[in-house]
Amino acid sequence: MLQLESAKCSFLLCLGICIFICSVIYIKAKNSDTPKAQGHSLSCHPFPDDCQVLPPSSSSTRWQRSACQEVSNFESPLNCSWIQTELHFIMEPLSREEKDYPLAFIITIHKEFEVFVRLLRAIYTPQNVYCIHVDLNAPPGYKASVKSLAGCFPNIFLASVSERVTYAGFSRLQADINCMQDLVRSPVKWRKVINLCGQDFPTMSNLELVQYMQGAEWRDINMTPGIKQPTSMQHRTKKQHVEIKGAYVVPKGITKNPAPHKLQIYFGTAYYALTRTFVEYVLNSSVAKDLLEWSKDTYSPDEHYWVTLNHVKDAPGSNIQGGWEGNIRAIKWRDQQGTAHHGCNGRYVRDICVYAIEDLPWIIKKNSMFANKFESNSFPEALDCLEQWHRHKVLQQATVPIKSSWQLAVEAPKTKFKKRASTKYKPD
Repeated sequence: MLQLESAKCSFLLCLGICIFICSVIYIKAKNSDTPKAQGHSLSCHPFPDDCQVLPPSSSSTRWQRSACQEVSNFESPLNCSWIQTELHFIMEPLSREEKDYPLAFIITIHKEFEVFVRLLRAIYTPQNVYCIHVDLNAPPGYKASVKSLAGCFPNIFLASVSERVTYAGFSRLQADINCMQDLVRSPVKWRKVINLCGQDFPTMSNLELVQYMQGAEWRDINMTPGIKQPTSMQHRTKKQHVEIKGAYVVPKGITKNPAPHKLQIYFGTAYYALTRTFVEYVLNSSVAKDLLEWSKDTYSPDEHYWVTLNHVKDAPGSNIQGGWEGNIRAIKWRDQQGTAHHGCNGRYVRDICVYAIEDLPWIIKKNSMFANKFESNSFPEALDCLEQWHRHKVLQQATVPIKSSWQLAVEAPKTKFKKRASTKYKPD
């Protein structure tokens, strides 16, 4: 009897082990075609009622997000077909005009992977090319996630050389140049390059960008808004500065030599739209190389380098009479409150407004190429609403049949969903 009971127990134990092993095999097989993701997926929810920029829905419906896969990290290997479809990337040129005028993008990032993904899918088209510079300060898992995602697209790649970027340091300028060196070797015959950071978001569609770049004002001309360096900014380039990598830039108090080649130094925005021939000039010209070397111990050199070279007569596409023209960024600066805008509804970070949902009508009215800046943790509704407004416009302008996977939101009956609680910003 004891032997029978012992045999029975052994049989049940073996059966349990077999069931466990089969379950593991089944789960692995079932998940083999889905991307490994760290993070969370949120169920679809309605947009907040104060998202006034969305196109009106009927009295019995409201806009409901279909872009529900929100992940904080990716691990290899990825099912790229799943990524492209479930994350709503547009995988076809939407017009012949866009196909014939490919753009290049430089995106410098170091945090908020989900926000980067949303920016990337907003500007992604298969005819363009994208260089992603990931800060060496970023966690290894962050860079691995970006690399995995980029591997799903033949026209997206990581910069071959990365910098440990310091705010207002030379490393920020060098990061863009590293990407430019990679982009000129790309098989994509891009026409102009635009630089972005991870907290930007487009307000123009890709078609509108192309039309703006090809318009009479900017065809074959570089866009680098700026003016002759004001007296109040001359300390940035007249005194030597030292960059504490990944931390800050401090003045040394030593007077610098004048700029090489008797260049007049200009001051302007770090953001630009540059012709391919100008980029080649930057990488090969002795004037550009000497200015770059001279700029290494200046403060925030990306705010004088591009605009100064764009006022050199011999530079391709130069704009020697140019000033602040060029509708590149919608930014609410703190010191322009009461003149250029009526205040920030979100919060100021380094004197720049982090937008709340109430700021969106101002952004859209500005009709700049991009708006800066957004935070998903502080004011997620602002990005939710602007993203859907932008995608709706993009699809309306398309000249090809629209695929359902390209839509970020659909109209759904109001009765099926509970009202989403508004997210309030809590200061640190």
